[in-house]
Amino acid sequence: MTSIDRGPAATRHGTDFAELSRVIRQHGLLDRRRRSYFVKFAVNAALLAAGWAAFAVLGSSWWQIATAAFLALVHTQLAFIGHDAGHKQIFISKRANDVIGHLHASLIGMSYGWWLGKHNRHHANPNHEDEDPDIQISVLAFTGEQAAAKRGVVRWLTRYQAVLFFPLLTLEGLGLHLAGVKAVWRRQVRAFWLEGALLVAHAAGYLAAVFWVLPPLHALVFIAVHQGLWGVYMGCSFAPNHKGMPTVPAGQRLDFLRKQVLTSRNVRGGRVVDFLLGGLNYQIEHHLFPNMPRANLRHAQPLVQQFCVRNGIAYSQTSALGSYRQVLSHLHAIGAPLRRTKGK
Repeated sequence: MTSIDRGPAATRHGTDFAELSRVIRQHGLLDRRRRSYFVKFAVNAALLAAGWAAFAVLGSSWWQIATAAFLALVHTQLAFIGHDAGHKQIFISKRANDVIGHLHASLIGMSYGWWLGKHNRHHANPNHEDEDPDIQISVLAFTGEQAAAKRGVVRWLTRYQAVLFFPLLTLEGLGLHLAGVKAVWRRQVRAFWLEGALLVAHAAGYLAAVFWVLPPLHALVFIAVHQGLWGVYMGCSFAPNHKGMPTVPAGQRLDFLRKQVLTSRNVRGGRVVDFLLGGLNYQIEHHLFPNMPRANLRHAQPLVQQFCVRNGIAYSQTSALGSYRQVLSHLHAIGAPLRRTKGK
């Protein structure tokens, strides 16, 4: 992950983005797509019901591991809807979007208010070395300065972070749950009473269902597989978007268009990848137009790419495997100096 050099093009003001915005609006790509979202609501509800119905029917069986894996996929799809609601992609009304966001967050045991605040800070300054919370992760380093500052066990993890990346993602789900609980407990979210009640209701319902149907050992394995795979899926959906892309050094400022495009990476793959990554594979378009409905992102992509090419703005796009290769290569390179000095 290299830092962005502030060249002559980066000093230009917002006229480029204004021009691109006009093109996007002329194509109607910021119009709501409520029918598309209602279909997603129905499909997700059917999948969630099918998953828990299968859980109840199977009972005390090791086949529940397959149910846990299936529900990890469903929970991530629910998280994608919560993400879209947070960006007001679904409805024009903020209140209506927040209702959907709180509902979907409660189904997966997350604090909607905590996540939204963190995610908005990321969108405001993606890959900014001081201001993006998504690259301030205690057990990973994305710049040489971050790696050098690690100490103790975390320093050892950073040395081998490329190898440990996917295993560490199994803890991502637990981290999301705990961060939400901590934010609510400290009253760092506006609707902390509502969010607290939703988190308690989720935990009580989830644990009661699992331990009612399964004996203790089966229940613990089910929870570990479900939450672990959910964390991996969530991490694999968000990691390709910015990790390994250039960072913005402290004190440096770019115009909005370049700040969003130069730090983001798209993932090719068609409708299958669109579904699996919840539209986040169009990360450049999403960052430029956060409230654009998910179904419109694929139509905006060629317009944005053509605009960037005409204006000499680097536009990064690769395959799904290529994106993970870039992420892991970057993590390996950042950990290299620590591996060379581990005996000193």
